[in-house]
This record gives sequence, structure tokens and C-alpha cells, in this order.
Amino acid sequence: MVFDVDLIQRVYQGYRDKIHKIQIALGKPLTLTEKILYAHLAEGEALKPYRRGVDYVNFAPDRVAMQDATAQMALLQLLNSGRDKVAVPSTVHCDHLILAYKNAHDDLIAAEKSNQEVYSFLKDVSNKYGIGFWKPGAGIIHQVVLENYAFPGGMMIGTDSHTPNAGGLSMIAIGVGGADAVDVMAGLPWELKMPQIIGVKLTGKLSGWASAKDVILKLAGILTVKGGTNSIIEYFGDGAAALSATGKATICNMGAEVGATTSIFPFDQKSVDYLKMTDRSEIADLAQSLEDCFRADDAVLADPASYYDRVIEIDLSSLEPYVNGPFTPDLAYPVSEFAKAVAEHGYPEKMEAGLIGSCTNSSYEDLSRAASIIENANSLDLKVKSQLIINPGSEQVKETAERDGLIGDFEQAGAVIMANACGPCIGQWRREGADKAPKNSIVTSFNRNFAKRNDGNPNTYAFVCSPEMVAAFSIAGSLNFNPLKDTLTNEKGEQVKLAEPIGDELPKKGFTLKSAGYIAPVKDGSQIKVTVAPDSERLQLLAPFAPWNGKDIINQPLLIKVTGKCTTDHISMAGVWLRYRGHLDNIANNMLIGAVNAFNHKTNSVIDPETGDYMAVPALARKYKAEGLGSIVVAEENYGEGSSREHAAMEPRFLNVKAIIVKSFARIHETNLKKQGMLALTFVNKADYDKVQEEDKISILGLTSFAPGKNLTVQLTHKDGSTESFEVSHTYNQTQIEWFRAGSALNKLKSEYKAS
Repeated sequence: MVFDVDLIQRVYQGYRDKIHKIQIALGKPLTLTEKILYAHLAEGEALKPYRRGVDYVNFAPDRVAMQDATAQMALLQLLNSGRDKVAVPSTVHCDHLILAYKNAHDDLIAAEKSNQEVYSFLKDVSNKYGIGFWKPGAGIIHQVVLENYAFPGGMMIGTDSHTPNAGGLSMIAIGVGGADAVDVMAGLPWELKMPQIIGVKLTGKLSGWASAKDVILKLAGILTVKGGTNSIIEYFGDGAAALSATGKATICNMGAEVGATTSIFPFDQKSVDYLKMTDRSEIADLAQSLEDCFRADDAVLADPASYYDRVIEIDLSSLEPYVNGPFTPDLAYPVSEFAKAVAEHGYPEKMEAGLIGSCTNSSYEDLSRAASIIENANSLDLKVKSQLIINPGSEQVKETAERDGLIGDFEQAGAVIMANACGPCIGQWRREGADKAPKNSIVTSFNRNFAKRNDGNPNTYAFVCSPEMVAAFSIAGSLNFNPLKDTLTNEKGEQVKLAEPIGDELPKKGFTLKSAGYIAPVKDGSQIKVTVAPDSERLQLLAPFAPWNGKDIINQPLLIKVTGKCTTDHISMAGVWLRYRGHLDNIANNMLIGAVNAFNHKTNSVIDPETGDYMAVPALARKYKAEGLGSIVVAEENYGEGSSREHAAMEPRFLNVKAIIVKSFARIHETNLKKQGMLALTFVNKADYDKVQEEDKISILGLTSFAPGKNLTVQLTHKDGSTESFEVSHTYNQTQIEWFRAGSALNKLKSEYKAS
């Protein structure tokens, strides 16, 4: 089944002429990023040099992809948009709501039963608006996109932060919130601040235990979780050409962990091989005819420092495997130093579980290399000492791996094969004993390892590495094991050493697939009625948010002052809360329950100034809302890091939080807040964070003259009646200010439809 051929032909028509015009307009050689971005300027947008990191620009993406958790809120918003059909090809992928518990067969049956209402809703809306629908079990959204939709030189957005996975096939693919997706599906231009470009030059060639995963794990240690913010990471060099297409996708996928807008690799022979192997020879041929359009110009490659905002070089030949964590994906250790770190920091040395899969590492190549370690261990009479769980990336990968004996190798070693879904990577893991909260270590091939991310246990130390390293650690059952040099004692008491991993980038016999799990939308969905039961616990139709009242915000109480890391997991947890992703009122009961209160260093415990008692954060927000009050949230660096979870912006809006004031924002979350009509403000002087006291009343002044580049003033009224003032900055442009005034971007969109 080949998708989008007509669309891709239209995109490619005149592509080289476009690139030539862009080169003339910018007056310089072009990076790959610039070629694709400028080739996708929205209609009416001037072709001129835009300032990186400064200018907001409108783009016209080619397609939209949504996973089932975020699709609920996106499609609920689409119902209010005034459209009758999506303007660009769009898809829904049911991969997030499947709970990993017993095995693929049983878990899929359970998911279809427990999520029937949601799946029916998503399927009905998809039919109504002309959206492709991928059934539960078909695969993880990003692997399915790579196999079916990604194409060189294209541009897409997706309602998941790991949408950049498609960069492995030279596509600009960016994770966004549901409101952004609604804009594009409604045919409106999509706005983005012109990103800076970080060039990563790869030299040499991987060998031994090193894998593509280790490239991004090392880079995460260099850039940290916010070093790529407002930037696109563009890879180049001979080393890049030596990586498989799925290996490149792994690297692009985890670029989200350094805050990057997206990541991208140039088109090359590996891209051609993958496109042809996935039955897209026609697209491969078209792309080859434009090959020079899908890589940086020669002058850029000859002098990268003159064209990229920053250049980092990584030698693949000397790269060793990395292990990152715990509790953050940028704490990076070469495996040669990891055992020392385990001892120094007191990490639990015994490894309880190894998990292979997720959207990051669940390709055929990933499974084949990991399976080679398991097969080698069996031949050496070594048993797997840790629990081993496998999540294939798609039904195509799973069926092919079964045919070629890879799944059998895992099962013979005692591994449990879970559904082709996200599962434990996003907290959808019913792990036995996790509720008892014992201190323990797990090792995964996933992308994120925030506290409580995988199993809900704050004492689970999660470490991230490549699939083959997960397999090796699982066999050893210990974090102190270094497969590059250490031996293990087998069942006969002999000292044996694991062989280096081997595997095929692509299956020698090609892929096999009985049923993709795709349902095409009906041709005419105008008669389809989408119904939501008024008493549903899972779904709730949206009411528009109220517009701005035209006044400054005066004397609103502080809701919580957050200390330390505050990711979207802290703001709106996943796990058991995924069931409420389509019901804003219900899911708002998890708002900021994972955030640490700066005044008592507890989670979900904030003071009610009226009584002096401490209560849950959502409960206090609801009390203020019932009294006609708003509230203010204050936090530290990189607020909203993590998944592009629109609920983390919608919940505060729903509970009448007026503003989020922080030291810095993660890019996607800042945009999500703006889309919902929230004030996203930043301390001009970060030390002003310390001035905020527990029972402060907070005023935000200057809103009546709210304008791009013009700071606002925050006034604190302390409990003793004294006051302090300081400036806060913002990144709102005029369009985004109009969103604020209208109450949300969707309100503004609806008013424009009515006007037209």
C-alpha cells in the first residue's frame, strides 16, 4: 500500500526551481534545513532572509499525523473549527492507549475493550473529515510514518514530540500541539520562529558495540536537555552516509530530548534502499532525480562554521556505547565509565528489567542486532537474568521478525513480546510490584527516563541505551557489566564473552505484511454524525475559553511556585491518566500534581491562604475558580520539557490559571500555552524568581498595551502588605497576541471563518 504519490509529485514539481530562487533570495549557499523550510513558506509569505531565532514565519506543511492520546483533544478542537474536511492528508494512529501487561494478544484485546468508546470516536471523526485511521496494534506512529509517509524534502507536523523521527528520511517533521494540528488541517498557515541550525558533522564509521543510538546519547550529554531549543539539528558528513535510514531516524527521534525543533539527515543511498524496501520505488526514483535539493550545498559542507550557528563533530569510529540516566536523558556515560558512576552515586546495581522497543528503537535492524546478542548468549549457555520485554515498532516489523526467527530467539530466552505500541515508554506498563515503590534499576532503548515515566514508581532508576546494550545488560543482570571487555559465568561455570552484535539494516528477504491495519476514510463523510455521551468519563465536547476581559491581571493568588525540573510529565502525567485525554474536566485533576512545591518540597501540596491548610494543586485551583479568581504558576528552567502534551497547557487554562512565569520554557510547551490563550512569561532577571513568596498576590501590568517585544510588569503583594515589582519578557508576536485577546487560537480561527 503506497500513500501520497500524487501529493509527493505535486511537492516535487518545480522543486529545483524553488531551491534556485531561494539561493538567489538569500544570496548564499543553503543548508538542507533552509532548502526545505523556505520551499514550504506559506502562500503570501515573502521569500527573503529571515532572522534565525528571531522572526516568526508562516509555513505550509504537507501532512499531519496524530497519535490516539493527543488526537482526542486535537479532533475535539477540529469539531469546533468550522471545517468539513481536512485541508492536507492526515492520519490517526492508535498506539498510546494499549497497556503493556501480559502479552501482545491479550493486551490488544483488553485495549480494544477498554478503549472502545475512544477508538470509535477517533474512527468516526476520521471518517467525517477524511483522515486515515490506523487501528490498535498496527504500530507506533513514528515507525508507521517512516514506513509509509515520510519522504525526502517534505514537511509534516505531528501531535507528538518524537515526530522528528521522519528526519531519518530527510523530512522536516516537527512535534506540535493539537491546536497547531487543527490550524494545518483547517488549511491555515502554521507559524514557527525561524530556527537556528546546529550542524553535526559525523566522520568515520560505527563498529563493534556502537550504534546509531550512541550518537544521540553522546550528543545529549553535549547539548543537555535544552541545548537544542529553537534549533534544528542538521547532520552531515561521510559518517552520516554510512548510517541506515532507521538508524538516522533513531537519532532524529531523540533530538527531542535536547529540545530541538527537529533533526534531519541528507538524502543518500541508504534512503533509497529503505524507500525501495518499503515498496516506494517510485518515490525513491523521484527523490533521486532531485538529490542535490535534499542535501546541503557543497559550499556549506566545505565551510560549515560559516553557515551553521554551531558545529559539533562526532567521530563514529571512536564512539563507544553510552548509557544515559537516571531521571534525565542527558546524563551521559560512556559504558567504560558507567560502572564507576553506579558505585559513586549509589544507583541500584542489580538490573530488574530490560525493555527493547519504543518509537526510538524498534526497527528491523534494532531487533536483529539485539536478537544476535540473545542468540549468542544461548550458544554460550548463558541465561537472561533480568525480565526482558520487547515492543516491535509496527506490524510489518513484527511479522518480518517472526518470519526470520528473531521473535523466536527472544521468546526462547524468556522475553515477553508486547503489542506494537508505546507501552512502557510512556507509562503504559502494568508492572508487577511497582506500587510497592522499591528502589530498582531498569534499562531501556526508549528516549525518556524522567522519574515515574515508565512504571509510576519514583524509585525506579531508568537508564537509556541501545537495544543491543539492553540485551547485554539483561543477560548480565547487572549495571556493572561492560560487554566490550567483561566476561560472564555461564551455566557450566565457565567464563565466556559475548560476541559483538550483528544484524541486517533491512531484511534480506524483504518485508512481509498480511494486514497493515489501515482504514481509509469514506469518500463523503458529510453524513457521519459524531456523538459523545454527556455522562462519558473518557470524552467531553469542548466549550470555548473566555476571551480576555481587556484589563490587567490584578491581585491573583500564587497557585504553586515550582522548584527544579517541571516537565510535561510533572504538569500532566501520562500512565493511568491517558484514559482521560479526551475529557478536559477529568484530566485536569492531574494538573501539576507531580511538580515540587518550592516552599515545602512536596508534590501536590500547596497552601490555601484562607485556611492555612495544604491541599492538592488541582483542588486549590478549582476553589479559586469557583470563587471567580484566577491564579498564577511560577517555575524554573525549561518548563514544559518533554512530550508535546497539549493537556499540560489546556488544564491550567481550564482551571483559570492566568499566567505561567518561568526562567525559561521548552519550545513546544510555550507555543501550546499561547495557543490556549495563556500568558507565557519569562523573568528578565532570573533572580526575581526568589522574590515570590508563598502567599503572594500577583498582578501583571501592561496588558492593555500588550505588544511584541514590549515587557510586562509583575507586582507582588506579600502577606505583610509590602510590594515588589519586576519586569517579565515574552515572545508573543502580533498574531499570538490576538490569540490571547480572543481567548485562544481556536476562538480566533472560528471568528475568521465566520467573517469569511
